[in-house]
Amino acid sequence: MLREAVPGRQLLIWIGAIYVLTAARLLLSRQYFRRGEEDAEPETWARRFTILSVLSSLLWGGVGWIGFVPSEPHLIAFVCIVLTGMSGGALPALSAYPPAYAGLLIAMQLPFALRCLAQEGSIYSVYLAFLLCLVCVYLYYSLNAYRSLKETVSLRFENQALVERLERERDRATAADRAKTRFLAAASHDLRQPIHAASLFTASLAALARRGDIRDVEAKGIADRLEAVISSLGGLLHGLIDVSRLDAGLVPVRRRPISLAQMLCDLREEFMPQALQRGIALRVVPLDVWADSDPVLLKRILDNFLSNALRHAPDGRVLIGCRRRGSAIEILVVDTGPGIPYGQHQAVFEEFVQLDNPQRDREQGLGLGLAIVRRLAGLLGHPIGLRSAPGKGSAFSVRLPMIAPPALTHASPRRSETTGRLRIMVVDDDTQVLAGLATLLAAWGYDSFCGADVEELCRRHQAAGARPVDLIIADYRLERDLTGSEAIARLELYLGYPVPALIITGDTSPERLRELTATGHRVLHKPVAPERLQAAIRETVLDEAAPASPA
Repeated sequence: MLREAVPGRQLLIWIGAIYVLTAARLLLSRQYFRRGEEDAEPETWARRFTILSVLSSLLWGGVGWIGFVPSEPHLIAFVCIVLTGMSGGALPALSAYPPAYAGLLIAMQLPFALRCLAQEGSIYSVYLAFLLCLVCVYLYYSLNAYRSLKETVSLRFENQALVERLERERDRATAADRAKTRFLAAASHDLRQPIHAASLFTASLAALARRGDIRDVEAKGIADRLEAVISSLGGLLHGLIDVSRLDAGLVPVRRRPISLAQMLCDLREEFMPQALQRGIALRVVPLDVWADSDPVLLKRILDNFLSNALRHAPDGRVLIGCRRRGSAIEILVVDTGPGIPYGQHQAVFEEFVQLDNPQRDREQGLGLGLAIVRRLAGLLGHPIGLRSAPGKGSAFSVRLPMIAPPALTHASPRRSETTGRLRIMVVDDDTQVLAGLATLLAAWGYDSFCGADVEELCRRHQAAGARPVDLIIADYRLERDLTGSEAIARLELYLGYPVPALIITGDTSPERLRELTATGHRVLHKPVAPERLQAAIRETVLDEAAPASPA
């Protein structure tokens, strides 16, 4: 179209420049797709593409300059149509980056507009007005296209993130479901075993009693075995309750400065007899440092580490010690046991996982210790570690924040023993449990007042002379939907003064555990070992009887 009206030299230069610039843009695109998608500076690439796009637009806009021949108005109209079409055609390609399209539009239309301004005549004013409207309309559509594209891309990324999050949640739920299935299967097996054994021992005892020739030695042997079975069952149930309480966030954390030298020495005194019995050389390397933690929860973590080490290193060596790690202190328990394969390092912290106990021998533990350790460490914010390899032993560690030694304080005196016979109220709607508690409390030398409900208990207390009461023991679930805490409140109202209380329950659900924690009373979970009940009675009464610390 321009060959007859424009010198050939100008057209050749223009065509050569177009091809050179197009080649440069292709090379830039190739370079981008090679490494630009991984580049951390997308704005840099956008500027490069924008610069080459504006230069290309200036070249195409040059058609509006060299093709503007006043003597041939049809050629001017043709050039105007070409530039208008190219400006519109660039809308979909460049609207993703508005500065690039604005630069293209201005660069492409500016030479033609300048030529129109240099000419006289109304037709050129019409062209200028047309170009102005064109620029405004194209910029408007460019911004609309940019917003639509941005929303589309944002929705795509949001949907992609949502899908990934849903997949993660699905995988987590699937893993939790499988873990729950394994947990219930293992718990069911471990609960059935002691119950089955207890039923066999009970049947044996009953058969001997029916024959009438039971000897003291036989009766004591069966009773001892029954006690061991019930103790094993109680240990399992208490372990499950501990896991449930930790998962429900019901274990309070009471941080205070701890002397690790003293704690490690106490652990040595506690575990040395067990180590000597197993033929293990237990070595403790204390370090005179202080750490910030909960002493009860931290000791439980170390108890589990030491118990595992002593169990798995017969005739070997076990070391517990500390070492500094910057501003932290790391406590390590190292043993010379068989070691743990690397692929099982995470598995050993799951419930009921015992790598060397496929037969589920209860004497080798329950498989809950390290699961409780993992939860306790998370609650305290103490990282735990495991370094182990088959045949090279294991090293469990827990890391704590190190602090300066605290100033010495004088502890207030505290009563260590109760004086006189304790008088205890017991309310439980299970007659067998009530009779068993009454018999046990009498055997311990306590005076008890027992009833299946509050009214009956109050009548019996009145009949016994309405003597002062030192403690209330209540089952949590009573008749007529009455809870143990409500029964305690009614008994205190009847007595006219507050009384220390123990609640005994078989509930283990997180919701119920939260309710029990909110009562403020000490809680024991069924089955309660007699020594645990006796210790709880003494501790509860002593806690209430202890004098307040001086201000």
